[in-house]
Amino acid sequence: MKKKLQISFPHLGNYYIPIERLLKAIFPGHTILPPPPITVRTLELGSRYSPDFVCAPFKFNLGNYLEALEKGANLLLQTGTGCRFGYYGELQEQILRDLGWDFQFICFSRQEARPWLVYQTLHRLGSPLNPAQFLYQLGLTLAAIRLLDQLEYFLRYNIGFQTEPGSGERLHQELLMALKKVDSFGQLHQIKSHFTKAFYNLPLKRPEKYYRVGLVGDLYTLMEPFSNFYLEKELANKGIAVSRIMNISFLLFGKNTKKSLLSSADYLKYNPGANGADSVAQSHFYAAKGFDGVIHIKSFGCVPELNATPSLQSLSRDWKMPILHLSFDSHTSEAGIQTRLEAFTDMIELRRQRTEDGRQSGLGFAPQNIEAKTNYPNP
Repeated sequence: MKKKLQISFPHLGNYYIPIERLLKAIFPGHTILPPPPITVRTLELGSRYSPDFVCAPFKFNLGNYLEALEKGANLLLQTGTGCRFGYYGELQEQILRDLGWDFQFICFSRQEARPWLVYQTLHRLGSPLNPAQFLYQLGLTLAAIRLLDQLEYFLRYNIGFQTEPGSGERLHQELLMALKKVDSFGQLHQIKSHFTKAFYNLPLKRPEKYYRVGLVGDLYTLMEPFSNFYLEKELANKGIAVSRIMNISFLLFGKNTKKSLLSSADYLKYNPGANGADSVAQSHFYAAKGFDGVIHIKSFGCVPELNATPSLQSLSRDWKMPILHLSFDSHTSEAGIQTRLEAFTDMIELRRQRTEDGRQSGLGFAPQNIEAKTNYPNP
C-alpha cells in the first residue's frame, strides 16, 4: 500500500485556491496542504537558508516549503519557466534535504511542463484519473483562473471608488469561497454569471477626474501582494484606479513576445528575457491610453526587468509619463516604499495640472466592461 501523500506547493496570490481544488480532484484520498498565508516568518525562514543574492521569490518559496514541511507535507510541487527561477527547484530541493527533511520533490519546469508528461508524473504518484478526466479537471481549473483574473482586474480598477467601505472586499471573498467548491463547468458558469453581475452592480462613486496607474514588472512580485507590501491596496486607498495586465491568464493565453517587441520597437530591439518585453510593451500601452503613471515592480536583482529599465526610462521621457521603479527584497523597508509612493502620487498630480492638451485621464475608458477594458490581449 502506497504511503498517503500530503501535498503542498508555493503560495502565489489567490491562485492557491484553484490549484488546491485541482490537486484535491487529482489525488482523492490524499491530503492537500495549501501553503499557509505568507507572513514575515515565511520570509525570514526562506532568507535564513537562501543564498544572499538570490531573488526574493526564491526566498518566499523556500519559506513556503519549510512551513509546509513543518505541517507534515511529504510531497512538494513546483513549476517555473521563463527566467532563472525555472532552475531554482533543484537548489531548493538540495537546501531542504541538507536541512534533514525527508520528502518527494516534483518540479514541472520547461521540458516537463507539457500536459501529457504532467499526467504521467501524477499518475505514477497515485492519481486514479484517466487522461480524459485529468484534462477535464485541468480545463476547469484554467477556466476558474481566467474568471478570477477577469473579476480581480475589474475590482482592482474600481475598488478605490466603492461607496460602502469593504463591500468589494466582501464580494471578493465570496467569490474565492465559491471557486473553492466548484466541481463542474456548469457550476462555474453559474458562478461567473452571478459574480459578474454582482461586481458590475457594486455601488461606486467615481469622480469626473481621477488618476489611473498601470503596474508592470516581474510576475511573482506583481501577483503576490505580501511581496510588494500590498501596493495595489495602498493605491486604491488613495482613490487611484489600478490596471495590471500581468496575471496567470495573460501568461497562459495572452503572452506573445514577438508582438510585445513589435509594439515597443521604438524602445526595444531584443528580448530582455522573461517578462521584460511585456513590461515595456504594457507601459507603452498605458502611455498611449493616457494613464497618469506606471509603477515598475521587480525583485531585487531580477535581470530581465533590469534589462528593461533603460527602455522604460526612455519611454517615460518621451511620453512625459512618470514611471516609478520599485525593487523588493527581504531587506526592503515598507516605510521607504511608502515615502516613494507619496512622492509618486505628488508627481502625477503635478503632471495633471501641467497637462495642456486637454486629455482627461478619467475619460474614454470603460472599466465597467471587463471585456472592453483594453486593446491588449484579453486576460
